[in-house]
Amino acid sequence: MKSKIILFFITIFYFNTSLADVLKPSIDIDPKQVVLIQLNALMKNDSPYKDRGIEQTWEFAHPNNQRITGPLNRFKNMLKGASYSMLIDHTENTVTELYKSNTSATYEVVVLDKEKKYFKFKWKVEKNNLDGKLLNCWLTTAVSQPIPMGSSI
Repeated sequence: MKSKIILFFITIFYFNTSLADVLKPSIDIDPKQVVLIQLNALMKNDSPYKDRGIEQTWEFAHPNNQRITGPLNRFKNMLKGASYSMLIDHTENTVTELYKSNTSATYEVVVLDKEKKYFKFKWKVEKNNLDGKLLNCWLTTAVSQPIPMGSSI
């Protein structure tokens, strides 16, 4: 029940902030919500401005992940490339918890891209243990290569 209440308030906060605002990581955001924030932003990547969804996703990338995939412009190119482009402007997603501990969680994410093709990912988030403003925030540490799952048509 507590997690539903927290999720409710996070959702209210998320939708009541200016559409242009990028939501920042917080210790109050649970690991599944991190994945949903990123997926929902990528679903509407260019709203209200170009690549806002990718920028939102970047905010919840672990600093170690950012070092490998960044800077931001490189990250944008990576997401728009063949390996991850199906995440941009996808039409639906499902997130299923595979594993969760106090410091790590792994989810199976299935997206339906704009061409009506399904893809499956493993999405890993971890509680940040690096000092600084992101200490104890859940952040994405890895997203697998997509596995094609066929078409909906």
